[in-house]
Amino acid sequence: MIFYFSGTGNSKWIAQQLAVSMDDNTVFIPSVLDTPNFALKKDEKIGFVFPIYSWGIPPIVLQFIAQLKDELCENRYLYFVCSCGDETGLAPMQFIKSVEKKKWKCSAGFSVIMPNNYVLLPGFDVDSDEVMRKKLEEAPNRLQTISSLLRESYIGLDCTEGSYAYFKTKLIYPLFVKWGISPQKFYSTDMCNGCRRCEKVCPTKNIVLVDKSPEWGRKCTSCLACFHICPMKAIGYGGATKNKGRYFHP
Repeated sequence: MIFYFSGTGNSKWIAQQLAVSMDDNTVFIPSVLDTPNFALKKDEKIGFVFPIYSWGIPPIVLQFIAQLKDELCENRYLYFVCSCGDETGLAPMQFIKSVEKKKWKCSAGFSVIMPNNYVLLPGFDVDSDEVMRKKLEEAPNRLQTISSLLRESYIGLDCTEGSYAYFKTKLIYPLFVKWGISPQKFYSTDMCNGCRRCEKVCPTKNIVLVDKSPEWGRKCTSCLACFHICPMKAIGYGGATKNKGRYFHP
């Protein structure tokens, strides 16, 4: 079974590719947060697929892990695959510690470099078309390698940690979780045509259309799916997204 979280589609694609390769099933984490009970087959492997958020794990994924029954992954092969624009920081160790709290053991972990989508801070933007295309071209081969290793029950970590990992995960990530995950600055302009794509794509069902304009609730995960999927480029976030690019997994 593969549990996954995704906003703009990178991690969803990874989960789907792994499921096909390993003849497995996927479960979208936000859809089962309120009913985290599962029946597993004997010797069934358990995978978690998620994006890297500011060199850490999305809080919704950590919340889900904490809610799972302690006996779910006892004595099972447990692994994770994370998508990242460039590097993971210490997110792999963060995952390992989160499952250790459940008395589980993480057997393996991998990272897959995918196109960037974070645009809410100065200096952060989507990749150039050339870089984006290269990442998408290289990702399938990376997934083939990972799938082969998982089928063989590989033990170990193969993640791109990057530089200054401790500083990024231990200092920047907590600040991001505290101040960077908020719907308060989202807005829509007169360009909005009421197509409801933002409403439909929101993983936590946090957006509703009122008088043909989107309104954001309090369950935002800062996945930016609404911003990136808008065909009219009518959604913004304060002044941070002016002239920023859009990306949604093709």
